This record gives sequence, C-alpha cells and structure tokens, in this order.
Amino acid sequence: MEIRRTSRSRPYLWAVTLLMLLGLWLGSVLAKGATNQTWQQHQQQQQQQQHYQSQSNESQLLPEEPAPMEVAPPMVSSPHETHLTRTSVIFGLTKVANVSRVNHKCHAQLRQVQRGILAKQPWAMKVLDASGTKPSGFVYGQNYWLGSREACRGVQRPVEITLSKNFDRVMHYGIITQQAPFDMDYRVIYLRHSSPWQVEIKLMSEQIIHIGLCLPSACSSEEVKGLAQDYVAAGMFTENEIYDIRPEVVYMKDLQLKDVFFERASFRLLVACVLATGALMLCAQQLTAAKKLTPSSDEPDPGLAPAESELWRGLHSLLQLEKLQKYIPCWDVPGNWAKIFAVRENSPNEIPLMNGLRSVCAIWIMVFHVVWFMYFTVHNKTVLISYAEQAFFQYVSSAPLLVDVFFTISGFLQTYNFLRNSQQLEAVRQNGFGQNLKLFGKLLFHRYLRLGPLYLVVMATVDLVYAYIGDVSVYHINERFDEMCSRHWWRNLLFIQNLFDHRDMCANWSWSLACEMQFFILANAFLFLYVRYPKIVKAMVASAFVATIAWSYSIGLSIKFQLSFDSAFATGTEIYTSPFVRVLPYILGAVTAWLLLEKSLQLELSELRERQCWHLALLVFFTCIYSTVKRDLGPLMAITLFVMGRLFFSLSVCWMVAGSCQGRGVWWSRLLEAKGFQHVSRLSYAIYLLNPLVIALFYSLTNASTHADPFMLCVVTCGFAVIVYLASILFSLAFELPFSNLSSLLNRRSKQKSA
Repeated sequence: MEIRRTSRSRPYLWAVTLLMLLGLWLGSVLAKGATNQTWQQHQQQQQQQQHYQSQSNESQLLPEEPAPMEVAPPMVSSPHETHLTRTSVIFGLTKVANVSRVNHKCHAQLRQVQRGILAKQPWAMKVLDASGTKPSGFVYGQNYWLGSREACRGVQRPVEITLSKNFDRVMHYGIITQQAPFDMDYRVIYLRHSSPWQVEIKLMSEQIIHIGLCLPSACSSEEVKGLAQDYVAAGMFTENEIYDIRPEVVYMKDLQLKDVFFERASFRLLVACVLATGALMLCAQQLTAAKKLTPSSDEPDPGLAPAESELWRGLHSLLQLEKLQKYIPCWDVPGNWAKIFAVRENSPNEIPLMNGLRSVCAIWIMVFHVVWFMYFTVHNKTVLISYAEQAFFQYVSSAPLLVDVFFTISGFLQTYNFLRNSQQLEAVRQNGFGQNLKLFGKLLFHRYLRLGPLYLVVMATVDLVYAYIGDVSVYHINERFDEMCSRHWWRNLLFIQNLFDHRDMCANWSWSLACEMQFFILANAFLFLYVRYPKIVKAMVASAFVATIAWSYSIGLSIKFQLSFDSAFATGTEIYTSPFVRVLPYILGAVTAWLLLEKSLQLELSELRERQCWHLALLVFFTCIYSTVKRDLGPLMAITLFVMGRLFFSLSVCWMVAGSCQGRGVWWSRLLEAKGFQHVSRLSYAIYLLNPLVIALFYSLTNASTHADPFMLCVVTCGFAVIVYLASILFSLAFELPFSNLSSLLNRRSKQKSA
C-alpha cells in the first residue's frame, strides 16, 4: 500500500519541481536586471586594471634592456609627492635610490613603485599601505611601525575573498585582484633613536624602532640598508624634526631562515636526543610485548616479541644484551604516563602541602613570565609598567619572590631526608675520608642524573629556538640566547652560570637551578661534617646566616639598590641571581628540618592559637608579596625591605611545611594538600624550565605588536598555561621521568649489593 501511494504522488512532485525551477528563473532575471549597473562598473574596473597591468609589464622590461635611463617613462607629478617623501619611508627610499647605490634592476623597480604610487595604481597603493609609518603612541613606547606583512603578501597574489555582485561598491577592484609586476617581499629595518620625547624605562631594547617595508625582491638587504642611511642622513624624515628622533640605522632583516640554522650543534644534538629517546621507547615497548607473551609449560620461551621489520630486527638484536634489558624499562611510555597522572592517598611519611606549594608557585611564576616577555612586544610599555606598580597587580610583579619557596622546600627536604636516613648516617660515621668522598660523589651524580637531562635538552632547544626567531621574527631580539649558549654552554653544563653577569647567561631564567645545585653541594658538605663535628657545623651555619644578611646589605648600599624595575634589572647580577644573597631561604628551610628531627620541636598550642598562627603565616606570606607596592624608597629602606621581606616570607613557608609534616593545618592548607596537586607537582620542574621558552616563542612569531590590556592578558595567560602544560607532559615523559627511573633503579641495585 505504501508503494502505491508513493507512485500516485509522483505527478504532484513533478508539478512542485516545475514551479521551483520557474521561480529560480524569474529570480535570476530580476537579480540580473538589478545588478546590471554594478556589473558594468566592475567591468570598467577590470579594464582599468588590465591597462595598469600592461603598463607595469612594459615598464618591467626596462631594467633588462641596455637603454639609458632617459628612455624611462616620465614621472607622474602629484601634489602629495613632498608629503609622501617625508612621511613614508618606502616612498622616501624610492626617491633616494640611484644606480650607484643599488643594482639596475632594483633601481628600475623602485622607480616603478614610485610611479605607481603617484599614479595611484592599485598594486602600488597596496605596497604603500603595507609599509610601516609612524603610528600614535610614540611617547609611551610605540616603536613598532610594522605596517602589514599580510598586506605585502597580497601584493604578490590576489586576496582570496568572495564578494557579492548585488551591492554597489566604491572601491577599486584592483586592490583585490591586481598583482605587482615583479616579486615583492616584506622586510624590517631597525633604527636606534635618541628622542627625548619618549619615556625611557631602561629595560633593554625599548629604543629600537621597527619599520616594516614591502620591497622589490631584486633589492638586497644591504642595498636597502644603505638607502635607509641616505634617507636618514638627508633629513627627509619628518618625524625626526618633530620628535627629535635622531635615528641611526642598526641593521635589517629579510625574515628568512638562514641555511646555517641546520648546521648548528644544538640542532644535531636535539635530533640525536630525539632519535635515541625514540629508539629507547621502542625498545621498552618491545620488552613489554615480550613479557605479555607468557610461554606455556609445553612450549619454549619465545623471548622477545617477533621482529617484523628492519627496525624491529635492529632493536631485537640490540635487546639481546641482558645488561641493556635491565635499564630499558625506564623508558616505558605507558608506565611513565601512568606515573605522571597517578593520584593516590598521601602517605604518613610525605609532606603533602609541598605538592600544592610547588604547583601554585610554578603556575604563578609562569603568569609573571607572560607579562615579562610581553614587554618586548608591547607598544605601550609605559602603561604596562604602570600596571605592574599598581596594588592590584602586585601579585604578578612580585612573583619572582616565589623562587624562595622552592629554595626553602629544597633546603628542608635535603636536610630532612639526610637526617632521617639512619643507615646513611651510620655509614658516614664509620667511613674514612675516601669512602665519604665516594658517597658524596654518588649523591651528586644522582642529583645531576635527575635534573641534568631535561635541563640540557631545554638549553639546546633554547639555542635553536632563539636562532630561529632571530632570523624570522619581526622583533628585535635583545637577549640572543643562541649566541650566549654557543659561547657559554659549559657554564650551564656545570651549573655555574649564575656566577657570571646575568646578561651573558644562556637561558637566564635557569639561574635558580644553578643556585639549587650549589646549595645542594654546600648542604651535603655541611651535613657530612655535622655527623662528626656537630658544634662546628652549627657555628658555621649561624655564621652563614649572618653573613648572607650582611652581604646583602653591603651590596645593596654600595650599588644604591632601589625597588624600581629598571634598578632591579640593572642589579640582577649583584642581587637577584647571586647565590650569596639567595641562600637565605635555603638556610632557613634546612634549620627548620633540623629542629624537627634533632630537637623534636613540638609547639604546645591550643587549637585556637594554632589556627591563628596558620592564618598569621598566610598573612605574612601575602604581606611580603605586596610589600613593594611603594617602590620609590631610598637605598637603605629598599635593601631592608628586600632582605627582611625575604626573611619573613621564608619563615612563613617554613611554618607551613613544618605544620604539614606534623599533620597539622587549617582549611586553606588542606586545599594545598589536595591529591590533585600531585599531578601538577610532578610537572613543576618541566613547567618552570619550559614556560619562558614557550612564551617567548609565541610572542616572537606574531606579526603585529601587542597592547597591554588586563582583560586580554587573562585570556592570553590561560592559553599559555594550556600550551606549557602539554609541552611539560611531553618533555617530562621523554627527558625527565626515564632518568628519574634510572636513578631509582641504580639506587636499588646499589643497596642490594651492599646488603
């Protein structure tokens, strides 16, 4: 029945179809009549474009003919020529171009650009529009006159955009479709200015003007740099007269990756590391597959999984070595993945609050780095600095103080774990000097094995990334870590880079890791001595505590230390990265652990008084964070606030750690002890190392300067947090956890042998 009904309804369907076709035909007729006039205008624009293109093609042949310059088409007169010469750098370069400074082809094409602009040819107008001119905001730091890199690409090929013909438009259609008669590319020239009409913050490269230019490819960068020097020297730059810029041409970029990039040692090192890590991971997978193939009692042991390709055959033969099979599981990807994401109940021997402190501080420091690296791409730098000095944003601008949290935790754990290990303490008492020296070297080796691989891979990545952005980024890169890493890589290898000028560091944010390693060596030396000579070591620690405070005061007063950002950056080597200044929280953390274990420190407090002490610790913590809201202090007050602030800040962290160690706490400390922080805490080392690199890379690859806006900054920070989190998982999985597993495995085997 349903089939019959369907067949009867077919005449009605045909009728509906005919009516729809008739409606479409009528609609097309009406639309054609309504847009006839618009289409005629479009046709006239296309004819005009073809006329311009034919003129351009004819003039393009001129440079290749040996005819003298007099046969070139006459210049088009325009009342705007003088104005363009003094306000547009690209037009000014075409005016100063001559055959003695550039090659004939470049000269002819620059002249053609000049004629095209004066004649208002669409392709030439796009060249003029794509090249940078002075925008507003120069007084507050707008030095990015970048024009439009995308618009310069549009000169080479039509813009892929569909516009309806149903609307009248006043535009020239040639600005969409017309192309330049020769190859053009986008380049950036950098000028150093000395204008008194711009706020000078003294943070590296704020006095470098970036000017984007859409230029003929026939002109080399050296030729264009010479033309720019002539243009500046001739006094044609009207902005120089108004703002007393006094520009000096520094250099020029063609934004192309150089061939030597792939010849860098860091490139070869990273490729080798990736290949070796991938091979070890495949070997671990092969071993895991072999374990799953459990042999039955009647069948022989199948050994490793079947090798089905050349790669697997190579790995199969490699894995026949029994010694290698013992260590390969350290690179097991599923096992390491499970370790990263494992969440379990806190054991009594752990200090769970440390997970929360590490996680929160690592993310907090990342937020600071988002703002710090934004400074080098932002066009209202003065406004950004003013935000940082406001009371509301002190939690961002004072975030570097949070490094002391990691120092305090490290000092506490180093002493706490050493003094709790009764077997090791007895061995130190019984051993002679040679045996203790060997044990000391073993502890140092395992420390390096856990921290070193990821750190060295990140250092090589920094070298490669900065070499890349140095070539292709539109921004002037002041901190050329690719050059620093090539020259001073050995300092990072030995963890001593913080003993040199902070401007010469490779990956300068790694100064704290150097401090950590130096403090670890110093603390172990003191602990070894403490086992035999406790009174001497107590006196030495007390002397070190007093000495670091006295040193900080003497250095601060001698260099006239202030809390302003320019002063803090200028004194980074003497104050910020100096291990003699930064050892204070490490000492406090170590003393706290000693009091808990050796003196069995137990504070008998009522429940109310204990809660008050916890809340007081939190109040001190945030008071120290916000203590720099007033920065215009004299040297004595500034260094006092710096030293005492760090002292009380570290003491508040010591209270939190000691309380959590004894199982005490209040509601907010219980939040920091939440199991969810275990996962982020495992990634905190990778987050700390990677976040500046990721942030700098993404900022440097933008084609337009950014604007300091608090609301957009929140969105950008969230995006960076996700990217850094994913990158940390990848790097930790490949270069941190396997070596941590290897260290644990070696320790277990060492204990088994000694037993």
